[in-house]
Amino acid sequence: MKITISTYLMAIAGVSVGLASCSASGDYPGTEYAPQMYHSVAYEPLTQIKNEEEGMWLSNREDGKGEFFNSNINNPNGMNMREPVPNTVPRSNNGTLPYRLRVADLEGAALVENPIESSDEVLAQGGQLYMQYCSACHGPAGEGDGKVGEVIGGVANLKGGAYLELSDGHVFHVITHGKGRMGPHGSQISIEKRWKIVHYVKQEIQK
Repeated sequence: MKITISTYLMAIAGVSVGLASCSASGDYPGTEYAPQMYHSVAYEPLTQIKNEEEGMWLSNREDGKGEFFNSNINNPNGMNMREPVPNTVPRSNNGTLPYRLRVADLEGAALVENPIESSDEVLAQGGQLYMQYCSACHGPAGEGDGKVGEVIGGVANLKGGAYLELSDGHVFHVITHGKGRMGPHGSQISIEKRWKIVHYVKQEIQK
């Protein structure tokens, strides 16, 4: 088979164009020969873009929709995540249910037992959490002499009087909902961390 000069030049030109199209510079990302390898259609759980033309200028999708369209057409209302089964409640890492007792139910709180088993590690973690969240008011030793406590006054001395008789559940309840001058910390400290603080208060502060 005889190859003419023109055919040879055309082949060289084609290869040159192909190689040149692979290069990228500035805002030009280069040509993608297998776009679906790079741009998979993912359903983001926390976003939902129903506009099928959103990002059309960038899209290489085989379905012809915009690059950013991610509404799940297989779920009701185009949702990207299903709603939980009715009456489903979240559990903590150790399997405990959310704390439901009301603010005024101190008697019920006193009956609640600490679901976290005490250990040297738990007490160490509880001590760190106590220093982070509690010592500013109650003081490093729990005597109510923290820097903030000195300013606002009336902070409980955890080593004194009736405070020594409080149950784990009562202490947890007060950390969660607050009492008197103490504000609620349930939204700031997770359930597990609150129980670890309780262990530290009962076993280290009040020992």
